[in-house]
Formats: sequence, structure tokens, C-alpha cells
Amino acid sequence: MTRYRSLRTLSLRPRTWIAPVLATWLLSAPAAAAPRVEESVQSAEPSAPSSEHAAAETLGFSPEALERLDARLQRYVDEGELVGGVLLVQRYGQPAYHRAFGRRDREQGAVMQRDAIFRIASQTKAIVSVAAMVLQEEGKLLISHPVGRYLPEYAETTVAVVNGEDGEAAYETVPATRPITIRDLLTHTAGVSYGNGPAAAEWSGAGITGWYFADRDEPIRETVRRIAALPFNAQPGAEFVYGYSTDILGAVVEVASGQPLDALLRDRILDPLGMRDTHFYLPPDERGRLATVYSLTSDGLQRAPDEGTMVSQGHYVDGPRRSFSGGAGLLSTARDYARFQQMLLQGGELDGVRVLSPSSVELMTVNHVGELFVWGAGTGFGLGFSVLLDLGARGTPGSVGEYAWGGAYHSAYWNDPEEQLTVTYMTQLIPAGTVDDHQVIRALIYAALRSDSTGAASP
Repeated sequence: MTRYRSLRTLSLRPRTWIAPVLATWLLSAPAAAAPRVEESVQSAEPSAPSSEHAAAETLGFSPEALERLDARLQRYVDEGELVGGVLLVQRYGQPAYHRAFGRRDREQGAVMQRDAIFRIASQTKAIVSVAAMVLQEEGKLLISHPVGRYLPEYAETTVAVVNGEDGEAAYETVPATRPITIRDLLTHTAGVSYGNGPAAAEWSGAGITGWYFADRDEPIRETVRRIAALPFNAQPGAEFVYGYSTDILGAVVEVASGQPLDALLRDRILDPLGMRDTHFYLPPDERGRLATVYSLTSDGLQRAPDEGTMVSQGHYVDGPRRSFSGGAGLLSTARDYARFQQMLLQGGELDGVRVLSPSSVELMTVNHVGELFVWGAGTGFGLGFSVLLDLGARGTPGSVGEYAWGGAYHSAYWNDPEEQLTVTYMTQLIPAGTVDDHQVIRALIYAALRSDSTGAASP
């Protein structure tokens, strides 16, 4: 499969010199002002030898064009739309741009570092989806299996159907027309929402609404058991409904593997890939690396409250530590998550460690939902993330075959197999208002590309 080309097999255009380090800073700030990019460019980790960090030009980028990211990210800080974040851009598995900007905590004056830890929310979904595919490769499940084979309460589920009487949102509960499958969970076509929809009052009464689980003092298996008794929003396979599907999937893989979800992920994915800073709950001695959550409000950036709502700092350090949310529970760093992405980009293998077969990665990264995915033009959905089908219909830079997703705290990632490009962007902003950083970062990264996906310079 030529789609998964490693750095070793690519013929990059020979260079007679290595491009300078991307460290031309355009702005400076007084001590009392918001932090400039240069305050946090260095990682808390020791710098790696230059041989381990290929220069941007060698990877097919214009270093000068990439430097535009520095000024633009700083501008978001100066204009009060972001407090800080980390951006990591890799090509052929090598970093072309890895910068921290702004602050980790504005009130404490803590400068953002490249090894800062972030709540990644729905970026957890891709990792748990990979875990399900690993178990399929081990013969412990099939994604075509009904969920009820592993979670008996899902053998027969129900759907809330609006009847529209008197113009009100009245509904009746009807049986599902078929069993939900594991593939339905992977593609968000099981009909399971985040507690919204016709039966929202029932979901609220059961105490199951929203994606946030870190404060729950019960195992995920018990929460998922109670979800099964509630009416879903659509018949299995009929609609793309974003919600608890991957949390249910987490319970499925616990049963299929015989391990708690945190142990399964650690054994099959996190430890093999060296993702040492990825956890459901933060080790107490690492709390100083956890980035603070902010909200973009009509009064500007405000620090989110310590706890009490989904829009908070959360219970990731001092919480019950019992609920392992497969849909939105993990914490990670840009470096860790980029290693996970690179494994997928290389067909399931990284640094000599194979997590998945190329055929499983191929299956995950094609559209499985036909035209059901309506969240973006030209886009479908694979097994855990969106898939770009039509570049013109979407209308933003990229390549057909790109797969991507993000998290509730405004983090985002994408893999572009055509360009052998991996982008990982971490920040902590909820709600994010109308800030356009995701789109601007994408535009500047692709504008900096100066060679095609074989490493040959563009004319």
C-alpha cells in the first residue's frame, strides 16, 4: 500500500545546506503585557540534537512562510482571543514547526511550554476507536457484531419519534428496527445523542447529559448501562448523531478485552507508542503542567470556574478517578498525540512498533456513512474521525483523504496522507466564540508548503 510511506522510503530532494532554525521573532513586549511567542518557544524538555529535528526546508516548507504562524498566534494573544497553546506540524514524521505561545495560566503568569498537558475531550474518540480495531485484529470482536453481544442491555433499544401533535415536540417511544452494531458506534450512526433531542427531559432526569464524565463517581460501564434504557434520537444507521457512541464503545472494549479501559489503552496503544503524558486523570505531581481553561465571553477571556459545569477546569486532578470516558476523557500533550497520529499516517506502525495493520488503518480512513455526515460540505466520516472527500466542496486547503477531528476545549488535529503531513494544535478555550484560529493555521501551513508529497520542489 503506497499510501503509507515512511521517511526511509521517500526520496527527498537533496539539499546542500540545512535551513536555519525557525526563530526570527518580529515582536517584543513589556514585562506586564501578554506574553510574546519567544517567552515560551523552548520546551521544558532538553532540546534534542539537530539531527533529530529536520529543518523545515528539507521537509518541503518555506521557513519564512512558516514563521508567519508566530506573529499570527501572538496576535490572537494580544487581541484577547487566546491565552496560549502549542502547535506541532510534522512532515514525513519529522517536526517542521513545534512552538508554544502565550501562557499556560494567565493569572499565575505561567509561560506556556511545549510539554504542557491539555484536556483533549473528543480527541479521545480516535484512540478508543483504534483500540476497537486492535481487538478486532486479535479476534476478540468484530465491528459488525451487535453491541448486545457484549452489553446485553443493548440487545433491544428504543427510539424517540416526534409525532408533532399540536405543533409541540411530543414524541412516542418505539422499538429500534435493528440491533445497534459496533460499526454504528464507530461512525456515530447508532442514534445516540449527548442527551439532547425529543427525549431530552428523560435524559436529564437520568443525570446523563453532555460529554463531561470526569466528576462521575461510578465506572463507565454503569453509566453506559443506564444509557441503554433511554430513548435514542434515531434508528440505527439512519442518521449521523454525535453523542455517547464512543463512551458505549469504551464499555464494549472493556468487556471484549477483560480490562478496564485505562489499562487497555495503556497496554495496547499508549505505552507502545511512548505516549507517557496521556492519562484519563493527571498524576498529582504533574498538575503544574496542566493548561488552564478559559472562556471567550462578551466580556473577553475569562478563567473558567474550578468545577461545577462542563465549562470548568474539571475533575482531572482531584476527581473521583473512576469514570474512564472513551468519548471525551483523556489528557495529553501535542507531542504524545502527534505520535498517535503519525502511527496512523504510517499505516499503523511507529518506530518499529506496530499497533494496527495497514488494512485496518485503510478501513478507518474511508467514508462509512454515505451522505449522512452533514457537518461539513465535501466531508464524510470514517471509524472515529471525519474524512475529506471533495476539496472543492469544502473550500479550504488540504487533500482528499485527509482525516481529522478535534475536542470541546478547542483543540484540533488532522492527517494529510497525500502530503505526509500531521498537524496537532492544543489550546484550552470553551466556549471559543468566533475565533478563527483553526482556519488561519490551516491556511498558513499549506501556504508554506514548497514541495509535493514525494519531496520534489514545486515549480
